[in-house]
Amino acid sequence: MTGEDPGPLVRLFGLTGGRARPSGETFDLVAIVTTVDITTEPAEMMPEYLAVLSICRRPTPVADVAAQLRLPLNITRVILGDLRRDGLVTIDRPQPAVQAIDERIYREVLHGLRSL
Repeated sequence: MTGEDPGPLVRLFGLTGGRARPSGETFDLVAIVTTVDITTEPAEMMPEYLAVLSICRRPTPVADVAAQLRLPLNITRVILGDLRRDGLVTIDRPQPAVQAIDERIYREVLHGLRSL
């Protein structure tokens, strides 16, 4: 039986070269992935890697990248780690919605309360 699909597990193993963890610094599900401004797509790249570059042209959380690729999270993380290593994407922690209040403001409020 030649020419048959080897199955999803074999394909995923080949896609990551047998790796289960990304190279470099770890990142979580809410980390934001953004494609670095590239003028041409690198040649000889697997379709999944090209798909990530397309998806992440707009900042996208890791979990959303995995969902759009329809791949397990650990496989997606390996792909993202490879792309980061090659300088094709950035992976950043999300910015907090509320900025920390300056300590000076707390002191002024405390001083105001004491003066009451």
